Amino acid sequence: MDSQEASIRARGRPASTQANRSLERGIEILRAFRPGSEILGNGELAERTGLARSTVSRLTQSLVDTGFLQYDATLRAYRLGAPVLSLAHAMRTGSTLLQVAAPLMRDLAQAEHLNVGLALADRDEMVYLESIRYGRRTSLRNVAAGQRVPMALTSLGRAWLAAAPDEEREPLMHQFARRFATHWDVLQSEIDASIAQVRAHGWCIASWQPEVMAISTPMRLGHYPVHVLNVSLSTKASIDEAATELAPHLMRLAGAIDAAFASAQG
Repeated sequence: MDSQEASIRARGRPASTQANRSLERGIEILRAFRPGSEILGNGELAERTGLARSTVSRLTQSLVDTGFLQYDATLRAYRLGAPVLSLAHAMRTGSTLLQVAAPLMRDLAQAEHLNVGLALADRDEMVYLESIRYGRRTSLRNVAAGQRVPMALTSLGRAWLAAAPDEEREPLMHQFARRFATHWDVLQSEIDASIAQVRAHGWCIASWQPEVMAISTPMRLGHYPVHVLNVSLSTKASIDEAATELAPHLMRLAGAIDAAFASAQG
């Protein structure tokens, strides 16, 4: 079993047919491109995906043929093609939830000078679907739609873990235990405390960037997967002070989005 198939099995899915494995491996190649990785050769793609170079070579040719990759003959490497961006645009503009949530998020961000975000889980990371930033203090960290943050370290991720069923959360916790082995005891306690916060109050708060407090709540909206809404602020306040200020804003916004989404769904 190769590393990619092992990863798929670890996520609780049955083994794929050969045709499906080809599709999944092609998607793994597209996933290998991250911010700062404009162009990648077959060797780098093989290293990042765990696939054999011969497999990568075959699949990159198919991705070039379909337009999802562009081949640079001078550099003998690949960059993402325009259809990738087109798919992202289709997702954002076609989402009823984003159409409902974004104006409400913007209203809160502008009125209270806060940063407001909405995210979904993707494997062991959270991906921002929307990020509206009106923070009171200048921050060197700029967050945009499509940006990823680590699940284990952020209030976004921990709120999602609190809402996730055991069969999804437990494999991730084992994965985190291996990755953060040197300080897993501390991190596990923090995650457990965040899960308890969500179950007791509906939200959890964390600070994984210096002087940035973020508070998050999971949202179950119709037939959509669990989304996570967050509010953040650059501040020197204590975590308890930040929670006292931010939690009411967050929960009112979550309620407003839930009501507006239900109305939009008829």
